[in-house]
Amino acid sequence: MPDAKVTIPELQARKGTRKFTMLTAYDATIARLVDEAGIDAILVGDSLGMVMLGYSGTAPVTMDEMIHHAKAVGRTAKRALLVGDLPFMAYQADPAEAIRNAGRHIKEAGMDCVKLEGTVKQAPIARAIVDAGIAVIGHIGLTPQTAASLGGVAVQGESAEAARRILDDALAMEAAGCWAVLMEAVPAPLAGMITQRLRIPTIGIGAGPDCDGQVLITHELTGLFPGFGLSWGRRYADAGALIGQAIRQYAADVHDKTFPAPENSFPMDESILRELE
Repeated sequence: MPDAKVTIPELQARKGTRKFTMLTAYDATIARLVDEAGIDAILVGDSLGMVMLGYSGTAPVTMDEMIHHAKAVGRTAKRALLVGDLPFMAYQADPAEAIRNAGRHIKEAGMDCVKLEGTVKQAPIARAIVDAGIAVIGHIGLTPQTAASLGGVAVQGESAEAARRILDDALAMEAAGCWAVLMEAVPAPLAGMITQRLRIPTIGIGAGPDCDGQVLITHELTGLFPGFGLSWGRRYADAGALIGQAIRQYAADVHDKTFPAPENSFPMDESILRELE
């Protein structure tokens, strides 16, 4: 019998007691592997723009592209809690549009909740989505969609003023009804303090060990994607090198005519060929 579906109340109840895990998936193949490994939550992140679509950043990713990939994950993963990212300009302009786009993740793709990059200014939008009956994770600290305005991809909150802004963002996301806050590239002591201040769980990526959960990009973790050159990632395997080796061996076997071998081919009665002459 399959494991029971992971729920938001279950993860909230684990705050301060047992850490939970989150990884990204953008297609059925990785979603199956992550789900079967027992990871608690799967994020269909807008990082798919770089990992899957070859964009230089997350800003070009469209809502339709997010739904396309989220559908594949939603059809495949059975146990993990599923989180769909709201891409750049899918929620910032208008609360009604934000609700409609968040609803697409739930209705069309089968996600359980959505994530948005949120500051104090985005709190009313997060609240509108929550009030529409859709669970939300607020993403604070380094927000890749607007990284240029933050001075690029860099650690956030290192000064007293910047740390106060991040704390205010976290409290605003909680007050808006978000069920969790994801902190990216936040100094570990600050992330630990925010984790203690919030009643809701925190999820860290480059935010130290004290967050209630941790998330990484699966393609970076497994060596399928070279990564972003950021110190908060970790490679646990080099599947990319293994796949590359297999591809090169295949090409060599074709060139020296050892593939396809007899066991890879279908035989035929030679008398039939003679009839064709």
